[in-house]
Amino acid sequence: MACTSLLACTLTLTLLTLAGCSQPSTLQEVRNEGVLHVITRVAPSIYYEGRDGPTGYDYELVKLFAEELDVELRLRVAEDNTEVLSVLSRDFAHIGLAGLSRQPLFENQYTALPTGIEAQSIVVYNRDVDRPKTLTDLVGQTLHLVPDSNHEYQLEALTGADPEIFWQVHPGLDAAGILARVETGELSYAVVSSNELDLNHVFFPQVKQGFVLGDAKELAWLFPANQDDSLVSAAKAFLEKAHSDGTIAQLSERFYGHLDHLNYVGARTFMHHVENRLPSYKSLFRDYASLFDMDWRLLAAIGYQESHWRPNATSPTGVRGLMMLTRNTANYIGINNRLDAEESIQGGAKYFRMVHEKIPERIAEPDRTWFALASYNVGYGHLEDARRLTEGAGKNPDRWLDVKEFLPLLAQKEWYKKTRYGYARGHEPVLYVQNIRRYYDVLARMMKPTEAIAAADSSFVGLEQAPKGEQAEEGADMRAGLSPELGMIPPTL
Repeated sequence: MACTSLLACTLTLTLLTLAGCSQPSTLQEVRNEGVLHVITRVAPSIYYEGRDGPTGYDYELVKLFAEELDVELRLRVAEDNTEVLSVLSRDFAHIGLAGLSRQPLFENQYTALPTGIEAQSIVVYNRDVDRPKTLTDLVGQTLHLVPDSNHEYQLEALTGADPEIFWQVHPGLDAAGILARVETGELSYAVVSSNELDLNHVFFPQVKQGFVLGDAKELAWLFPANQDDSLVSAAKAFLEKAHSDGTIAQLSERFYGHLDHLNYVGARTFMHHVENRLPSYKSLFRDYASLFDMDWRLLAAIGYQESHWRPNATSPTGVRGLMMLTRNTANYIGINNRLDAEESIQGGAKYFRMVHEKIPERIAEPDRTWFALASYNVGYGHLEDARRLTEGAGKNPDRWLDVKEFLPLLAQKEWYKKTRYGYARGHEPVLYVQNIRRYYDVLARMMKPTEAIAAADSSFVGLEQAPKGEQAEEGADMRAGLSPELGMIPPTL
């Protein structure tokens, strides 16, 4: 419609300008509705249901962002990345958590905002086939991938001149599903993200790492490209603050800090003992963990670290039994026979509970549990010495991430001479906590915190046998990369 006068044109332009100005920004829409809509998928690296509700690195981070905005976090769980990207492309969510890094294909579809975790695409293989060192070694072979991953565009760039490199995408499989098939030899070669390999590798000891496809890149939150930049800018400011105040480092330690995963021999040995030794003591771990209000899988993990579940274990220094109690500790907690498995497990649970209660309540879980484990290993006095050194260096004595840097210094004269309790082999509690966290992680993903104790408990099966009943469900969860409910201590890893 043409303007019939200068005044009419001016009024029309003014109204159009006012209409444009009245359109709220994406950030304002979120605040007006009071809801941040997030689409994600289940993966131990992103989101899963723990005992106390949703958790996972990306989930915990985006929850803090929603709290910063003072809005509700409303989560929708997708089947896979294909659905995550589809929902974002239709602008049906504000943020997507997909475990993806920035890709050329995203340029006009999504805005990618890095979140602090780096990952690489890694070629893995079954240990019974020849190790590939470069893509040239895979000529005539097929690489297997999950759909809509970080891997396909890298393969396209790297193999453009070599049509004899093939790959196959498997809709319906996640990284754990791909790894499970490489483990059995059904698939010989695959590509997975390094962070998902770290979180799952211990379950698949037949899977070996070949080579990386490219440089490490930060994983990112994805935003629909047709949003304005207001929400992205707010998220960027939040993440910069989270980096500077240590939140990112703390979350990274919480979810990835214990993942110097078991080597092939250690993983195979652990799984063998889960199948053949744990059934004899599982009901004892459950009973006494329940009595002392702790997660039985954590108690079992401590027992494995101490003795590999051997009731007659004895150290050269006289520490004895399944939970490797010292004579003084056994006397203190009223244990008469350290070589009796039941007494030893009872004593270990009781002593851990006492140690845990000594750790200041202000220290949040799971750090309070990591401190308790370190104290169980090296002694409360030495732990306090390390915490004082940490505080003296201007770091946080209530964070395991900080204190574990200072524990090893207790073995150095220039440091331990400043402490009350003196020398300690400070590297040991750091490794002790890390190992137990890893054993606990495996047990937590294999079985639930409370299971009915059947008379036929000897039918307990490991990963390499066909599970039955409830354990079949747990085994399926594990192989799918889910993390079942966690117990009382710690609430999450």
